Amino acid sequence: MKLLILGAGAWGTALAIQASTRHQVTLWARSEAIIEDMGMRHVNQRYLPGQHLPDQLLLSHAPLAELVPQADLVVVAVPMAALRDMLLACAPLLGQRPVAWLCKGFEAVLPSIANPNAAFGLLAHEVQQQIAPHLQAGMLSGPSFAQEVAARQPAALVAASTHAAVRDALVQAFHGDNLRVYANEDIVGVEVGGAVKNVMAIATGLCDGLNLGMNARAALITRGLAEMTRLGLAMGAKADTFMGLSGLGDLVLTATGDLSRNRQVGLALAQGKSLDQVLRSLGHVAEGVYSAHTVVQRAQHLGVDMPIAQGVVAVLQGQTAPSEAVAALMGRGAKGE
Repeated sequence: MKLLILGAGAWGTALAIQASTRHQVTLWARSEAIIEDMGMRHVNQRYLPGQHLPDQLLLSHAPLAELVPQADLVVVAVPMAALRDMLLACAPLLGQRPVAWLCKGFEAVLPSIANPNAAFGLLAHEVQQQIAPHLQAGMLSGPSFAQEVAARQPAALVAASTHAAVRDALVQAFHGDNLRVYANEDIVGVEVGGAVKNVMAIATGLCDGLNLGMNARAALITRGLAEMTRLGLAMGAKADTFMGLSGLGDLVLTATGDLSRNRQVGLALAQGKSLDQVLRSLGHVAEGVYSAHTVVQRAQHLGVDMPIAQGVVAVLQGQTAPSEAVAALMGRGAKGE
């Protein structure tokens, strides 16, 4: 099987390393300098230091028109903000060839692109449906840190698509001895889980950074799952999806694992650092920072109550201090679970 992975960030590189033991894999980056540096060092020093690139892994910055038609599966491994442009570039070249993305989040509101009256941002599959509805497309998601996947530590992912051919291609490409891939038709639920868990991870980082204890963390994760599920159901997702890998599994990992960039954002904000300072120190994209406002916008549009997400937005926008956000959540009126 010939795989083309577009984007040499941490996650794209990790999957390229993982799949290259069984398939012909080409890892693509727009920058010639990045490709040359990886080829010389045999490591992605910027995004995945310490993880050796297999000799059989192909590296390229060639035009997409040369690469896409040769692939059996195209995997788009760019941040959410770059997904639209990448799909626009690939769509004329794909035909019925399966394509999947890795990014998790909502696109920022972009009324000038296609809808001047846009009130909220879109999930990845909604972006794809808007610009290239003919594509055989889907998503690979689930609880996974790039460093551990690259090191071939055990993990489990979800291949989500309404197209069986896409689900089958993702399973064939990535399912192996130390990486299990489960198929799921509910792409809405998988994408909502992937987007909202990043926001909840920031909230949990704030909680832990304030030293509020394990009880508070457990309550926050549980109520965060409830918020995620409410939004997903309002968007047409299946409830069972949120009890699986892309819901509860990804939420627990991202909210509690110290490799989580979104959790690190919350921890640093709780310590009094500004958001600009935090983002500069990360050096990587923390999708929850960019998705939080759009998650709340979408929830408000649908009439879904998401107080934890609203509290995160207030902290990120400097409207309230972390301790005040927690106090506001604890001060809400009693209600049934």
